[in-house]
Formats: sequence, C-alpha cells, structure tokens
Amino acid sequence: MFKVGDNAVYPAHGVAIVKRIEEKDVGGKKKKFYVLQVIENQMTIMVPTDNVASVGLREIISTKDVKTVYDILKERNVKIDQTTWNRRYREYMEKIKTGSIFEIAEVLRNLFLLRHSKDLSFGERKMLDQAKHLLVKEISLAKRAPEASVEEEIQTIFAS
Repeated sequence: MFKVGDNAVYPAHGVAIVKRIEEKDVGGKKKKFYVLQVIENQMTIMVPTDNVASVGLREIISTKDVKTVYDILKERNVKIDQTTWNRRYREYMEKIKTGSIFEIAEVLRNLFLLRHSKDLSFGERKMLDQAKHLLVKEISLAKRAPEASVEEEIQTIFAS
C-alpha cells in the first residue's frame, strides 16, 4: 500500500508521486484509486488499488539495488541482438514497459554498446535517451543524490 506523498514507479513513465487516494463508483461498486502525478511531465494517472501488481506499479528501488543496476551497466560480455532495428526496438520497448529497473538497465547498456558498432535508428536513439532518463530519475531518488551526479556516474561507467 502506498500513502499520499509516496514516490512510486509507473512502468514506461517513470517516477510518480501519489497525490491522493480516491474512491469512485465503478459499475455500481466502490473502488479505491491511487491518483499519481508523473514527475517528468505532470501527467495524472489513476490506478485501482487492487490492480497495483498487474499494472506494475512499484516502490523506488533500494540503495542495494542501485549497485545491481550499476553491475548490469558495467557488464560488457553480452551478446547484442543483431536482428533488424525494428525487431530490436519492439523487444527493448517491451523491456521498458515492464517497469523493471534491471530490464531498463539492460536496454540502456545494449543500446550503448550497439552504438559503438553501428549507427542507431532515430527510434533507438530516443529509446536510449528514455532508458537513461528513467534510470537517472529513479537512482537519484534511491540514493538521494542530484540527477546530475547520477548521470555523471552512468557516463563514467560507459566511458570505461
């Protein structure tokens, strides 16, 4: 259960704040909803409280999980899918939509590594930016660190 003011991660949209918990009449039944506001674009999302797991709404990762994310980013011995860019794009978008920070870290790492061997399509470049942004926002909240310093840490990982 989330409380008003809590941060939560909504898959593919990133970190949101629980603004309020509302009760609405849906099909003759009273249902409770979390009213979320996505930090990045101020979009409002309503999630039924009994649907949290199926939607993929989750808490911000722990500081222990941040190390795991960094380990994923540092891994270089991975096989990059050499299929067509649009198939790769669909596969990576599915990973982003899961909302799993670890899947998003894999997407960022794979696109970064791929960028060194070939030009990324426009969609892949946008996806790389989206994955980086989702990671930076959540890690900065988990570590209680400025986004700029988290972005620097990620750049350092990829520079090595």
